[in-house]
Amino acid sequence: MILTEQKIAVLLPCYNEEKTIAAVVKSFQQHLAGALVYVYDNNSTDNTIAEATKAGAIVRKELRQGKGSVVRRMFADIEADIYVMADGDLTYDASKASMLIKLLIDNQLDMVIGARKPLADAAFRHYHQFGNRVFNRLFRHLFQSNLKDIFSGYRVFSRRFVKTFPKSSVGFEVETDLSIHALELKLPIMEVPLEYAARPEGSTSKLRTFRDGFRILLRIMVLFKEVRPFLFFSLGAICLASISILLSIPVISEYLATGLVPRFPTAILATGIMILAFLSFFCGMILDSLARSRKEIKRLFYLQQ
Repeated sequence: MILTEQKIAVLLPCYNEEKTIAAVVKSFQQHLAGALVYVYDNNSTDNTIAEATKAGAIVRKELRQGKGSVVRRMFADIEADIYVMADGDLTYDASKASMLIKLLIDNQLDMVIGARKPLADAAFRHYHQFGNRVFNRLFRHLFQSNLKDIFSGYRVFSRRFVKTFPKSSVGFEVETDLSIHALELKLPIMEVPLEYAARPEGSTSKLRTFRDGFRILLRIMVLFKEVRPFLFFSLGAICLASISILLSIPVISEYLATGLVPRFPTAILATGIMILAFLSFFCGMILDSLARSRKEIKRLFYLQQ
């Protein structure tokens, strides 16, 4: 039971989850008495809508394909004080939702993440395990974060987090955006290890290892550029300057030895690359100032909620 009078909404983005969605809806209804359970169908071709409706969920549709599009629609449409987001595949334990909400309220947090601990090897496919480790480590280094599972779909949010979340991703990159939003504005968040079950037999993951992995990597790099532009462009400037110096070494050596510059193409190329290095550095400085201003605006809007 939840010891709060606040309005709670359970958000379940779904695509072809007819085998599990009814059990997920009933489980959240059982463990979060009084909460409204919303199922947003994303163009399912099976009986997901019928099963969710039969289970007593409020069913709505989002026609733009992709989990990110569904999350954007849910956050815009639904009014509540506390939001619980999970997947409709029966991998997350609904009985832990009360504990996550209590942590959010007692600690005055804006987001609590249920970090996944697999109950069995089958909970994660081999490539998914490897990809999760690599991306989480990369994320921690790039954004100076201590989060251990940025891809968890089991989260609890405050209203002001949801209503100030500037979401632009379309697919499975949305979890990365959620984490970045919290880190960029230095919002109070917490990560709690939770058991993560394997999908029931007959239920298949919609995550495509290589295609979605590439999209997630690309999204992380785009966010790195937007959140930390000075570091991003400075690294580019260092790489370009290093290439320019390597190209210029034989040209300078020959000039010192003979007083001649016979390698004009190499000299011109080295000069051009060095100019690009300086341009990259100054672009980083300018964009860093703009990023700071944008962050302040987002922070002010967040505080108004």
